[in-house]
Amino acid sequence: QVQLVESGGGLVQAGGSLSLSCAASGRTFSSYGMGWFRQAPGKEREFVAYISWSGGTTYYADSVKGRFTISRDNAKNTMYLQMNSLNPEDMAVYYCAVKRKAYSSASYYQPLQYDYWGQGTQVTVSS
Repeated sequence: QVQLVESGGGLVQAGGSLSLSCAASGRTFSSYGMGWFRQAPGKEREFVAYISWSGGTTYYADSVKGRFTISRDNAKNTMYLQMNSLNPEDMAVYYCAVKRKAYSSASYYQPLQYDYWGQGTQVTVSS
């Protein structure tokens, strides 16, 4: 059974940092791109960051570019999101996901392109 488990969320003051992890189990995802999305109350789920299967290509939402860094360790079947300079607009439930198609970064920003999702981890930023 495939499972994605996010961890690392919590409460942080504005300007602070958090590091999220996404541990995958049940199969190996080294051939698949992975992404981070977030959803705030009353809002649609939105793209945050993407990393290709090899880690050689990354994309970020404009709102997090320069502050967030996505990475992965295929040997550990784990993906990470380092979040710096957090502000209240970053407050949301953060989800990790695995892309549906192997070796493809097409439409990386669309949630429908992802097959497996974690349960989410809450990030709260106090002003």
